[in-house]
Amino acid sequence: MSSLIRHVTIDSLDAYALGSFWAEALGQPLHEDDHPGDPEALIEGAGLLFVTVPEAKTGKNRLHFDLQPQDRTRDEEVTRLLGIGAVLVDDRRREDGTGWVVLADIEGNEFCVERSKAEREA
Repeated sequence: MSSLIRHVTIDSLDAYALGSFWAEALGQPLHEDDHPGDPEALIEGAGLLFVTVPEAKTGKNRLHFDLQPQDRTRDEEVTRLLGIGAVLVDDRRREDGTGWVVLADIEGNEFCVERSKAEREA
């Protein structure tokens, strides 16, 4: 018998706030039972479970998300994510159009934005 990953669980200071950021970033809703102040928030379609813990993030992520925009360019997606509260950590874009951008979410968790499929095929 084998196992499957049911959720990726992310510790947070405010599960609902962080879950809401990622729900907007991914264009997927939080579970209908989740409300401000709840100790957990779930984005069921993405398999992401946010849980409130007392301690803040203290170091570099050991695991991070690499996002690939589906209906816009990498640069448009970076602009959109910055607009919803992400912060620029490192810009690894190259003159030839390759590379990625490292951002952090509203609690400082780093993630990358890569080129879209269309950009990779061009």
